Amino acid sequence: MKLHGYTNTLNSDHRVSTLCSLPKSGVSSSCKSSGSLQVRDKSTGLVVSCSSSNGHRDVMQGLHLSGPIEKRSRLGQAFCSVGTFTVGEFALESHSQAVEEKIGVLLLNLGGPETLDDVKPFLYNLFADPDIIRLPRLFRFLQEPLAKLISTFRAPKSKEGYASIGGGSPLRKITDEQAQALKMALEEKNISANVYVGMRYWYPFTEEAIQQIKRDAITRLVVLPLYPQYSISTTGSSIRVLQKMFREDASLSTLPVSIIKSWYQREGYIKSMADLIQAELKNFANPQEVMIFFSAHGVPVSYVENAGDPYKDEMEECIYLIMQEMKARGIGNEHTLAYQSRVGPVQWLKPYTDEVLVELGQKGIKSLLAVPVSFVSEHIETLEEIDMEYKHLALESGIENWGRVPALNCKSSFILDLADAVIEALPSATALSPHANSTDADDRDPFQYAIKLLFGSVLAFILLLSPKAFLAFRNNIL
Repeated sequence: MKLHGYTNTLNSDHRVSTLCSLPKSGVSSSCKSSGSLQVRDKSTGLVVSCSSSNGHRDVMQGLHLSGPIEKRSRLGQAFCSVGTFTVGEFALESHSQAVEEKIGVLLLNLGGPETLDDVKPFLYNLFADPDIIRLPRLFRFLQEPLAKLISTFRAPKSKEGYASIGGGSPLRKITDEQAQALKMALEEKNISANVYVGMRYWYPFTEEAIQQIKRDAITRLVVLPLYPQYSISTTGSSIRVLQKMFREDASLSTLPVSIIKSWYQREGYIKSMADLIQAELKNFANPQEVMIFFSAHGVPVSYVENAGDPYKDEMEECIYLIMQEMKARGIGNEHTLAYQSRVGPVQWLKPYTDEVLVELGQKGIKSLLAVPVSFVSEHIETLEEIDMEYKHLALESGIENWGRVPALNCKSSFILDLADAVIEALPSATALSPHANSTDADDRDPFQYAIKLLFGSVLAFILLLSPKAFLAFRNNIL
């Protein structure tokens, strides 16, 4: 065995034709007659084993990690193909024929209408999702007719909002830029990967991205939702779609997948958010007097209390971690958290952003810095709801100095941390565990589907023809 750039002790029961490039750190390796190779980094206790019994087995399936590993350590980077193994910055290569490991990264996001004509069908897709409007099992046949009704009557107002920010959502453009930036960041870390974008409610849909992943013959996939905090209405909804697709496709059912369900606690994300807040505070005449106002997208209380959604807890912990980072920088401004974008008559997470803004004005707060903490890209909730509606309300309520922290978008420290998150997730990729879903089973039965659609359409027709029924529905749902 030849060593390049590093002198080390190898215990080998036989000679193998292998080239090793190792960094100048406490790393030991051993090769045994079975064809397996172990590498230990003495400074971290990381042990990696790659086995290639009978010469040509995909050793990625036999990858084992043990020992303490820092959550965001570069030593979390590990991948292996036949005859090739890398950890961090060192690599082992054999002369045996390598089976190429094709890594894919799937970025998940909400999606948004790109033109005003897209608004109504986009809203229909949104409200047709049972994770957005959670109907009791008895009334699930109303999902599609209800979505049609809501999208029809919400479209005019929504079009006004999108028209005010240029005629469409910038979300796809920004997400595509994030995908390209992530691909480049991974390449800088010696990871070659294809990065895909899958939107939940508009093009390119998650289903389209998965089909492209199949065509590209990806052998290992990391799913990275662009929602820092997990909610059943965002990450959960997209995962449900993935599970359904993987359950129904034999070739997908064996694809190793790692899903990063939430990442609000990552150091890179927390510091990136703190950087943005710190920069915006400097724009105020008296930065120390500014109230930091975190505004997060809300979810119905029932999601948290009845469905076990961890969103509220993760959001509160996220705010705590950001403010701890701010205090470490000597910034001790007061802060508060509120929730925006509620829809319908049900109770959503409180306090509500619009109500808190009025209360702060009444309390004599004069300077406010809004922080859209659940969004990593600019879109309708930041550009129109916060920048226009909430700003107007705040100034009207007595706030004199208003500022808003931009979304992370393609901030370099944020993208680099996402790259680290992907690398750390690679070794844990396994075949998705399918979960049965009764709704999916019903949808596969065309007779049941037709009956539900008929009853739902009749109800929608009654609502449209009856002024009293429609007014009651509009006042309580729309």
